[in-house]
Amino acid sequence: MTASTTQMKVRIGIGSVGLRPEDPGAEFDEFVDALESRGIDSLWLPDLVSAGGVDAVTGMAWAAARTRSLKVGTGVIVLPGRNPAVLASQLATLAVLAPKRILPAFGVRAATPAERQLYPVDGVRAEVFEEALVVLRRLLCEPEVTHHGTHFTLDGASVNPRPARPLDLWLGGRAEVGLRRVGRLADGWLGSFLTPDEAARARVTISDAAREAGREIEEDHYGTNVTLVLPGTSEDRVTAMLRRSAEQRPDVDPEQLLARGWDGARTRIRQFVEGGLTKFVVRPAGPVADWPAFLDQFRTELGPLET
Repeated sequence: MTASTTQMKVRIGIGSVGLRPEDPGAEFDEFVDALESRGIDSLWLPDLVSAGGVDAVTGMAWAAARTRSLKVGTGVIVLPGRNPAVLASQLATLAVLAPKRILPAFGVRAATPAERQLYPVDGVRAEVFEEALVVLRRLLCEPEVTHHGTHFTLDGASVNPRPARPLDLWLGGRAEVGLRRVGRLADGWLGSFLTPDEAARARVTISDAAREAGREIEEDHYGTNVTLVLPGTSEDRVTAMLRRSAEQRPDVDPEQLLARGWDGARTRIRQFVEGGLTKFVVRPAGPVADWPAFLDQFRTELGPLET
């Protein structure tokens, strides 16, 4: 572990998985309560409309209202196809009601073709994304915004209430153009489907792009998702995860993108930390039958890695 990373805060949160269809509300409540009672750092909700999970923005609001210390984030909100002013108002209100606990991260498009059709965009998606992000940030930071752009026009627009401290806006992405966008426009990065070596190189790319743009991203604002496969996970589920990894990264052995067991998760997180990452979202590869028991083991196995 490098000298610089030993001084930064390593934090490990949990990414939610699909809920049982027979009683999703009760399961989500049990899940959130167990996170809070065990002092888990954060809960991260994917922006998936049709996958059987809790809506990202609504779920953040519910979880924040039900807890007092748990941080809640998104991994990641698809911004193109949404009204950035309405989203800014939602996030600003959440940040006022739950100060320092709202962690939004954004992406250019949904992960699957089935989800992508739900976010239609009139224009080049990457261009719409960048302009929407600028509008979103200005509305979260400025008392009044006038913006005449290619895709959005605002005259004297504002959102109220606004948080006393502007929200940090994180982005996903792993392609070169996306990483450089993080450096130019964002406050942090949450990667996915990357090996530790790739993540370390991505961090350098982001930092270089920020410096070239006259900006600076805080040293501990780099993180990634970690997919955890525990013993007992069904072979069908593991096969599905390997297939998804191969679809996302056909150039990489899909096994390199998974952590097998708690030992594998510890090893993988330590490798990422060596490369300068300090924020992690652990996502179980399959449904969890007993969240309290899982989180007890999570604290025992991964809690000592936090600093």
